[in-house]
Amino acid sequence: MPKQVIEQEKNWYVIHTYSGYEDAVAKNLKQRIESLGMEDKIFNVIVPKEKKIKIKNGKRKTIEEKIYPGYVLVEMIVTDASWYVVRNTPRVTGFLGAGTTPIPVSKHDIDDLMKRMEVGEPEFTIDFEVGAAVKITDGPFKGFEGRVSEIDQARGKIKVLVNMFGRDTPVELDSLQIKKLS
Repeated sequence: MPKQVIEQEKNWYVIHTYSGYEDAVAKNLKQRIESLGMEDKIFNVIVPKEKKIKIKNGKRKTIEEKIYPGYVLVEMIVTDASWYVVRNTPRVTGFLGAGTTPIPVSKHDIDDLMKRMEVGEPEFTIDFEVGAAVKITDGPFKGFEGRVSEIDQARGKIKVLVNMFGRDTPVELDSLQIKKLS
């Protein structure tokens, strides 16, 4: 008697991996699909990622960040053989689901995720206004407090007046280097 309830339809499933090994698992699984001739049962392997803007060494960088660390998506038809191929890929700890039966991800959730991954360059919005009290969270003035004096929306830069040696000194910062004081 087969271990799986065999559904002959293609669905997306979530597999759990050791965190930090998602890309390695995806690559390894793709090689296994090819070498074991499972292209007719396992169609797609994705590590969901999105682009984010981060500040590194005072410069804006666009990085790709995993949306769900520790998880990989697999589009497949679940059979005993296809389940075995995925489950026995090194660093795969299992399928998301109850026991040995994987639960498919809803079409709606997959569509939302695909849209999120397709976004080109991330947009940034400056959520500050002139006169707002802020604290500097990054860079050489980290820890200082000041008031927003100018906002350059196009460049994502903000001038903050910081009190140094008894006088207000304008400091140009990236909008990601400050936070509002509550």
